[in-house]
Amino acid sequence: MITIVNYGMGNLGSVLNMFKKVGVEAKVTDNLNEIADATKILLPGVGAFDAAMSRIKAGGFEEILNKKALEDKVPVLGICLGMQLLTDCSEEGVLPGLGWIKGKTIKFSFTRTQNLKVPHMGWNLVKQVNASPLIADFPPDPRFYFVHSYFVKADEEMDVLMRTTYGHEFDSVITNGENIFGAQFHPEKSHKFGMKLFKNFSEL
Repeated sequence: MITIVNYGMGNLGSVLNMFKKVGVEAKVTDNLNEIADATKILLPGVGAFDAAMSRIKAGGFEEILNKKALEDKVPVLGICLGMQLLTDCSEEGVLPGLGWIKGKTIKFSFTRTQNLKVPHMGWNLVKQVNASPLIADFPPDPRFYFVHSYFVKADEEMDVLMRTTYGHEFDSVITNGENIFGAQFHPEKSHKFGMKLFKNFSEL
């Protein structure tokens, strides 16, 4: 069972439907007791970093999530903004992140000659940096759907599973090396590649 945390900022219906497509049982909940009993957790996120962290703190989610991720060591996957929340901080705001994976979230900034738009939106290739069961057995040339104005830079190379290039390379899948993972793209919008990622996560 995948427990999808509803703290008020996420594309929850599409995520739930993608798990159903791959035959994985999942539920969306804002019930703290249900989250406390979770065996796998998905942390979604669409919107601004500080607004998300404020909701997580105000809703009483932070303490339970910290216990599940850091003490109980249940598998956790943050997607899109949910990945950025795993880091220490973001240039988008002033509040600290969850700090589960050492790194920071940085705003895309390009020169006029690069002629690249922000947000980075659309399909893009990802390349593997380090191995993990989360990204095992992907089809060739995996492509995912991105929508984001900020990107993650992990402190440690060993915490990077995949990278993507948009003007420059950025970390598109990260991990703490154990049970915590983040993906910058939207798996729920990424067809067979997103299905494979969700299936792999369900089998961790």
